[in-house]
Amino acid sequence: QLVESGGGSVEAAGSLRLSCKYTYRTYCMGWFRQSPGQEREGVAVIQSDGSTRYADFVKDRSTISIDKGYNTLYLQLDNLKPEDTAMYYCAAGLGTPCHTGTQYTRIPFWGRGTQVTVSS
Repeated sequence: QLVESGGGSVEAAGSLRLSCKYTYRTYCMGWFRQSPGQEREGVAVIQSDGSTRYADFVKDRSTISIDKGYNTLYLQLDNLKPEDTAMYYCAAGLGTPCHTGTQYTRIPFWGRGTQVTVSS
């Protein structure tokens, strides 16, 4: 089970930290997002060894991390832009290779999402 929280409405250049409480950790976990009319796209992923990868559109503006003691996956989003407005989803079971380009239809485990809205 994956349960997201931390979304909200912020002004451009603001920050948010998204959280995902998980029951079981998988080799590769990550965050995806989906805007109305758009396909779900990978934002950031993290492997069990701590290696991380980011989509180009959030590189240098986001940090994915995991707290194994609290079974929680995080996504820190900084310098938010209006185009970051989307529903953000926690995902698990991405398999190998662990990267943001994983086709979302091949990912077995999803949370319900948390909305991020950025105003200009």
